[in-house]
Amino acid sequence: MPLTDLPLAQCLALRPDLDEPADLVAFWDRTLREADSHATAPVFTPVETGLTQVTTYDATVSGFAGEPVRGWLHLPAGVSGPLGCVVEFLGYGRGRGLPHEQVLWADAGYAHFIMDTRGQGWSTAGGDTPDTAALNGTVPGFLTRGVESPHDHYYRRLFTDAVRCVEAVREHPAVDRDRIVVTGVSQGGGVALAVAGLVPGLAGVMPDVPFLCDIRRGASIAARPPYTEIAEYLRLHRDRTETVFTTLSYVDAALLAARATAPALFSIAMMDEVCPPSTCFAAYHRYGGRKDLRVYEFNGHEGGGGHHRREQLAWVRESLSAPRSAAPTDLSALYDPRLA
Repeated sequence: MPLTDLPLAQCLALRPDLDEPADLVAFWDRTLREADSHATAPVFTPVETGLTQVTTYDATVSGFAGEPVRGWLHLPAGVSGPLGCVVEFLGYGRGRGLPHEQVLWADAGYAHFIMDTRGQGWSTAGGDTPDTAALNGTVPGFLTRGVESPHDHYYRRLFTDAVRCVEAVREHPAVDRDRIVVTGVSQGGGVALAVAGLVPGLAGVMPDVPFLCDIRRGASIAARPPYTEIAEYLRLHRDRTETVFTTLSYVDAALLAARATAPALFSIAMMDEVCPPSTCFAAYHRYGGRKDLRVYEFNGHEGGGGHHRREQLAWVRESLSAPRSAAPTDLSALYDPRLA
C-alpha cells in the first residue's frame, strides 16, 4: 500500500484548527443528564461458555433514552476483586459476537466489558442491540444517520450508550471504579476517545487507529468507507454541506478528546486508507491528558495487530498498578519513529 496521506514528519507537526461548536459541552451535559434520568439498574446474568478460566456474564445496561444495551462482562475465574477493568468498544460493523470469542483481557487478570454496538453486527461479529431511529434519507451505514441535527445523530446515541456502560461497570462489585481503562479499534477507538472526554476519573484510554477524528478531513481524503458515506451523501445533497459538518462536529472525537485527562496510548498506521493518519494525529495532538504513541509506518487499517496488543498489555499493567498523574505531557517532540 502506498502512502496516501501526509508523511510522518508532517503528521507530527500537524495542529489542525477544527471548528468546535460553542455549546459542545452544554450539549453533552444535557444528553448525559437525560440518559441518567432514564437509567435502571444493570443486569448481569451468568452464561456457560465452556471456558474454565473465565467467567462470563450477559450484561444489559440502560443506554440512550433508557434503551437496553447488551454486552459481555468477563472476569478471570477464581480471582478476587475488586479488579482493574478494560471496557472495550467495537469497530464499525461489529457486534459483541459470541461470549467465548474475546477473552484476552480476562486472561490477563482484568475484568473485561465488551459493549455491543447498537444497530451493528453485520460484519465479523453479530450483535443484539437494535437502533430504534428511523433511517429515511441516509446513505447505508451510520455516519449520515440523523445527520441533519446533532440531537438526532446516530453517534449521539452510541456515545451515550458507551458512557452509561462505563458507569454501570463502575458500580459492579468485582470492579475497582478507580482503575478503568477504555479502548477500541477504529470506530471503537473514536468511541473510547469520546468517552475519555465525557467521563472523568478514568485510569487510561487506548485509542487504536481511531475513527471519527477530524471528520471533515476524513470525508475529504479517505479512500475507503466509512468516511466515504459522507461524500456520497453530499454528492446528492449539495446544499447541506455546512449543516452536515456542523452536526458531525458534535460527535468529532478529536474535539471531545481535548477534554480528556486520563493517560492515553494511541496507535496510528501511516498507510491507513480507512482512518487516514492525519485525522488520527488531529486527535492525538489535541488530547488533553498525558499521552504516548505507537506508529506503524508500513501498515494499513490493521494497524499494529498482535504487536500492538503486546504493547497494550504492558501499558495497562503499568497504568493500573502505578499512581496516576494528571499533568498533561505532549510526547510527540520526543518520539523516534524508528522505535515503532
